Amino acid sequence: MELLQSFVQRASGNKQRIVLPEGTEERTLKAADRLIKDGVANIILIGDEKEIAAKAAELSLSHIAQAEIVNPDTHAEMEKYTNLLFELRKSKGMTIEEAQKKAKDPLYLSCLMIKAGDADGEVAGAKNFTGDVLRPALQIIKTVPGVNTVSGAFIMITPAKEYGKDGVLLFADCAVTPNPDAQQLAQIAVSSAHTAKDLLDMEAKVAILSFSTKGSAKNELVDKVIDATRIANEIAPQLNIDGELQADAALVPKVGEMKAPNSKIAGHANVLVFPSLEVGNIAYKLVQRLAGAEAVGPVLQGIAAPVNDLSRGCSVDDIYYMVAITALQSIGLKSAK
Repeated sequence: MELLQSFVQRASGNKQRIVLPEGTEERTLKAADRLIKDGVANIILIGDEKEIAAKAAELSLSHIAQAEIVNPDTHAEMEKYTNLLFELRKSKGMTIEEAQKKAKDPLYLSCLMIKAGDADGEVAGAKNFTGDVLRPALQIIKTVPGVNTVSGAFIMITPAKEYGKDGVLLFADCAVTPNPDAQQLAQIAVSSAHTAKDLLDMEAKVAILSFSTKGSAKNELVDKVIDATRIANEIAPQLNIDGELQADAALVPKVGEMKAPNSKIAGHANVLVFPSLEVGNIAYKLVQRLAGAEAVGPVLQGIAAPVNDLSRGCSVDDIYYMVAITALQSIGLKSAK
C-alpha cells in the first residue's frame, strides 16, 4: 500500500527510538528484524538477552543483534527508573518496594524509558490487553498539556477518491472514550487534526458529526456537538474545525453548499469526528466492510509521547507499520514543542 510505504520512508528519514516491551514475542521479533533491516527506527526490545537471541536464531532473524536489548533483571539503569516511578506515584501511595517491582514490568519499564528521555515511543499489545498497555502510559507519560482525553483514530483508505485526500480520511474516536462530553469531544477533534497533519501530511478539515446540520434538528445530543465545536475553536483557533454537520454535508460538496453554505469545511472534510465511540466504531467497520476500505489503526492520540496498542491478533505487518506510525507521531510531537 502506497500510503503505508510513505510512512516507512518518512520515518526512515528521522529515525526514532521505539521500544517494544513484548521483546520475546514471535511476531514482534519478526517485525523488529525487518524494521532494523529497513532502517525504519532504532529498536529497543525488553526481555532476556539469551531468550531473545535463541528465538532470533530459531526464526533465522539476522538483524536482531543490532537492537538495544533491555533486561529488567540486569539493566544498569533500573535504579533510575525505580526512583522515577516512585516519585511519580508516591502521592498515590506507592512504596519504593512496589516501585521496584512495577519498574520490572516491561509495560511500565517502556513508559519509564520514554519519560526519562531514553526512548521516543512504544508499541505493544500483541500479547497484552489494551487496559494493561494504557494504564502505565497514563500514569507515567500522561497526556498532552491541555488535553485529558485519550482517543483512537483510524486511517481509512477508501476507493472513493473524491473524498478526503484521494480517498484517505481520518475517523475518530473509534476506540477509547465511550461517551465524550463536549469538552472531551473538542479535545478529540483537536487531537485528530494534529494526527492528520503528522501522519497524512495534510491540512486537516475537521467535521464534528451529528444527525443535524446547522440547526436542522434540536436535541441535547446536537447541543453537545455545537458546544464541542465552539470549545475546539477556542482551544485551537488556527485549525479548521466545524460542526454540527451530517455526514453527507461534511463530505459531499453539493450537499455541504446547500445545507451549510457559510461553512469552510462542509463538503470538504477529511477528518470525521463522531459524537460517541458507539457511532465511530460502527461507522469505521461499515465503511471497511461495505466500501472495501482499509482501516489502519487505531492510532492512539492525546498521550504526551506516542504509545500505540495492537490487537492481540495482529500480524507482523501490523506491528511493522505501527512502529512507523509511532515514529511519525513522535516527530510531530517534538516539532510542536
